[in-house]
Amino acid sequence: MNLKDQKKYSTDRKNTLYSFLFPLPLPVTENKKSKQNQYDRKSYDFISGIKGFFTNNTGAIILIATFSILISALISFFYLQPQLELLHNNRLNSVWGTIFIITSLSLLGFKLLFYLFIFVNYLKYKAVKAVTPNLLPSCTVIVPAYNEGELVWKTLKSLAASDYPADKMQIISIDDGSKDDTWEWMKKAKSELGDRVEILKQPKNMGKRHALYGAFNIGIGEIFITVDSDSIVNPDTLKNLVSPFVTNKNCGAVAGNVKVLNNKKAIIPKMLNVSFAFSFEFIRSAQSNLGTVLCTPGALAAYKREAVMGCLNDWINQTFFGKPTDIGEDRAMTNMILKQGYDVKFQSNAQVLTNIPEKYNNLQKMYTRWERSNVRENIMMSRFAFTNFRKGSKIGTRILLINQWVRVLTAIPATLIMLLFISFHPLLFISTSLVSVLIFSSIPAFFYAKKHTISECFYMYAYSIFYAFGLFWITPYAIATANKRGWLTRGLPQKN
Repeated sequence: MNLKDQKKYSTDRKNTLYSFLFPLPLPVTENKKSKQNQYDRKSYDFISGIKGFFTNNTGAIILIATFSILISALISFFYLQPQLELLHNNRLNSVWGTIFIITSLSLLGFKLLFYLFIFVNYLKYKAVKAVTPNLLPSCTVIVPAYNEGELVWKTLKSLAASDYPADKMQIISIDDGSKDDTWEWMKKAKSELGDRVEILKQPKNMGKRHALYGAFNIGIGEIFITVDSDSIVNPDTLKNLVSPFVTNKNCGAVAGNVKVLNNKKAIIPKMLNVSFAFSFEFIRSAQSNLGTVLCTPGALAAYKREAVMGCLNDWINQTFFGKPTDIGEDRAMTNMILKQGYDVKFQSNAQVLTNIPEKYNNLQKMYTRWERSNVRENIMMSRFAFTNFRKGSKIGTRILLINQWVRVLTAIPATLIMLLFISFHPLLFISTSLVSVLIFSSIPAFFYAKKHTISECFYMYAYSIFYAFGLFWITPYAIATANKRGWLTRGLPQKN
């Protein structure tokens, strides 16, 4: 047997052995192949159809489930009335029970009066109309970016497309030591926009506060505007945002109207889109009428240059429990500007669309960061709010702060009582909690229906259930860990 035949013989033996150990399917005739393919295609189409149905109808499914739960809870609430009355009577017959009822009613009364106070001020609010281009001051728009990729390019393009006079607008974007291709997208924006945008790169990641600090020091505008690098502005946003500085000489900062950019992609953004509308267009409108918007959001805010320079050193060197502060830079800047005696306003007509987390884990991290900042800045605000920190009435500012403290101080006791209630009366807790959700969610839902669309307002009920049972722990946890540092959500963007 020659060498060629030996190789062929060896190969045949190997193939026989592999066929025995790892048998392949028997050959299928053309007719059987066709039937098999049809079966596989039908199975695939069926599974794809189910996936597509749930993907395309997630919102409808969530809303159906939400109202099924709420209706069931309402029925259970009436069915459990005898047990509720018995529990109520037992509380009245004990000292601690009586204290609990009096405290609960007092807090409820305070909250109702507070919302009435907010409602009255909301009715008085009017957004400032944009002033003529010749009256607009020069501005420096600052866009800090970290691991944003293509989004920063879209942000810079939207800013350059604003109808703000180009000769009065300076755009600066800072890459805060990103680990992805953010710098490449910034260079792309620079190549397309030319002198309209300046780009800078920090040698390492130092945090958003440091990126803003660098831009504040080199910006030449009379007004500083900060925009998050995952946000898109409308053409008229900037001139609407800046106009209050022209009409009110005591205006030190202005908050923009934040809306959700990715509200068509996932259920969490859909729900938060409704929640944001109430938070900004109702709550901040009322705060603006009092000259005391508590937080100018990082997504879109404007600051008078003199106001920023008056607190810049304190802001960059801010500490909490002896440690440098690396979160809550927007709330801290707002507080320090209020402390100088300036008004802080809100412009409902200055809209920005921003990305928010689509997954639970990223959302709870964002909320934890916000709540930690809230605790810290409440402490700072308490140091000046009850002094003669500015001319005119200061009652509104103090009422807003007291409400903030009521929320913070009751968070941990309320959570402990809730856990006890669940342990001893789980059905009563679930039914009463859901009925409360149904009642109190109707206020922001009605507001959204009146201001925007009826079809989307029902997501407020879904969000309230989601928050009540999935995010309730964040506030007490943030209070207990208020001294912790860390941005929590500044990782690399997820690839879809």
